[in-house]
Amino acid sequence: MRYKSQSVAYWYFAVAVALFGLQIVFGLLSATKYLGPDPLLYILPFDVTKVIHTNVLIVWVICGFMGATYWMVPDESRTELYSVKLAYIQLVLWVVMGVATVIGYLFRWGTGNKLLEQPLPSKLAIVVAMLIFLYNIGMTIRKSGRFTTPEGVLLGGLGLAAVLYLPALFEFHNYTVAIFYRWWTIHLWVEGVWEMIQGGFLAYLLIRLSGADREVMEKWLYVIVGLVFIAGILGTAHHYYWVGVPSYWLPIGGFFSALEPVALVGMAMYAYYAMRRSGMAHPNKLALHWTVGSAVYTLFGAGLLGLAHTFPSVNKWTHGTLITAMHGHAAFYGAYAMIVMAMISYALPSFTRRPEEGTSMGYLAFWMQLAGMFGMTLSFATAGIGQVYLERIMGMGYLDAQLKIQVHFVMLIITASIFAVGVALFIIDFFRYPLRLEVRTDDPVVPVAPARAATV
Repeated sequence: MRYKSQSVAYWYFAVAVALFGLQIVFGLLSATKYLGPDPLLYILPFDVTKVIHTNVLIVWVICGFMGATYWMVPDESRTELYSVKLAYIQLVLWVVMGVATVIGYLFRWGTGNKLLEQPLPSKLAIVVAMLIFLYNIGMTIRKSGRFTTPEGVLLGGLGLAAVLYLPALFEFHNYTVAIFYRWWTIHLWVEGVWEMIQGGFLAYLLIRLSGADREVMEKWLYVIVGLVFIAGILGTAHHYYWVGVPSYWLPIGGFFSALEPVALVGMAMYAYYAMRRSGMAHPNKLALHWTVGSAVYTLFGAGLLGLAHTFPSVNKWTHGTLITAMHGHAAFYGAYAMIVMAMISYALPSFTRRPEEGTSMGYLAFWMQLAGMFGMTLSFATAGIGQVYLERIMGMGYLDAQLKIQVHFVMLIITASIFAVGVALFIIDFFRYPLRLEVRTDDPVVPVAPARAATV
């Protein structure tokens, strides 16, 4: 690393990968409950394990975003962080909030609003942590006098993510109203501003790993951000089934959701262009694998699988079934988990004595995760198709239909176990090398063209 304060990122990454492991444990536990019998029925029932599984996902991904930002912004702005102390205070607050919230879920302390189940004190802690984070990053950029396009897109995504969390602070006693406003946070996060965050990290990595022209990468970034805003905002309406909105929202949501893959195609194209131009010559090929993998798998999971059931004529049958789980798992993993692991893989040789080119364990972790997630996606898809036919078309009851599709959950657990081994290998590879948190002047730096760097 070229700046001492970048070492803060390591501790954020460490918390993120540890929580990633915890998420996988509760995910496997949730999947096994579909097969039964469940010896933990009265200790850890499905509703508790699923809540922890989904909410820990949000916590560790955002923690990874924060760590990656604390690495990227000093590198882009060529300056130390404004306050290392604030960054550590924020991390402690984030960890305490996460641990307290998970313990609270074990005792049924939550709001019941899917993915936003955090009780109000936890939500307020999240707001405080985000304000500290945005202030620290904003002051760092202001101090440096440099403000590059990837930083701008990243900061815009992070800032809007914080603003869009505000609807989650309100509690609505009417379930329909609660579901309606929940999508203002969840959809506009995962199919909107988080894609800006991913785009900022992707541009940064491609510039440094491929040697791609910064100006070309920035133009692609503008296209992606524009498409995200056009398609993402109105595309929110494709979630509005069964919540009593006027019917005209459904075709609007379906049409604009169908446009969302266009941005993802652009992201995959610009990753392919950068890699083809450079010939993958950078020594950190493990980070290259995660970077290109994120762009391509995002196109598959968020783009193609989302498109497969977003139209109203299809979504009226698939909405709320395991088809949604198929799309959700692949999309979250490709777009957000993989980009965080790409940033970790890029920065880790500067933090530890891990070889820059990566390790055999690191590559095995990549391929096992990819194979496992693809198998999980197919499992959810086949189970979901069976569920739609049996429940929505044939009119079979939910539990009767679940018995018919149980065989697909055997496949799900097998492939999820492969994925879990890949995650375990990634975590082991992260922690097994001794720390080397020191400034190295021999770390390569990619010059920022003065004509493209805005001043503040």
